[in-house]
Amino acid sequence: MIKTILACCLMLAGVSAQAGWDPNAEKDALETITQFKQADPGLETFFEKAYGYAVFPTVGKAAMGIGGAHGSGVVFEQGKIIGRSTLTQVTIGFQLGGQTYSEIVFFQDKETLDDFKKGNFEFSAQASAVAVKKGASTDADFQGGVAVFTLPKSGLMFEASVGGQKFTFEPK
Repeated sequence: MIKTILACCLMLAGVSAQAGWDPNAEKDALETITQFKQADPGLETFFEKAYGYAVFPTVGKAAMGIGGAHGSGVVFEQGKIIGRSTLTQVTIGFQLGGQTYSEIVFFQDKETLDDFKKGNFEFSAQASAVAVKKGASTDADFQGGVAVFTLPKSGLMFEASVGGQKFTFEPK
């Protein structure tokens, strides 16, 4: 069942299962950054202050009791692309539906980004993301060296679940 849900997530996200650098990845990441800044101009502060950030243009999420999410993204260090990343999430609880969203993970300092680049970085079930809308970044701050923002794209999800996100990193 988990394999089926993850396959649905890959399909929702439009992610290919093949490895290799996607030539459109940089373009998609830059367009996503623009969309986030348009939704909340206050995010500019995070782009200026963060040591680095990972941009996931499309994360697909599907669930029926057990849920999963997956997306591929681009990692920036001090404004320059340094590699790519994948995001995988498994959740359990009352949940049903499917959706796509964009996500940006900001890294407050070099140490936090270095931990992420080691490839064994994950958020616990208690980690929270801020849904981007005008003014949402005003009260947001780094927690544990990271700040996470999401921007809904499409779909509908009913959810009361717990889970965590795990990330991989591959240098460019």
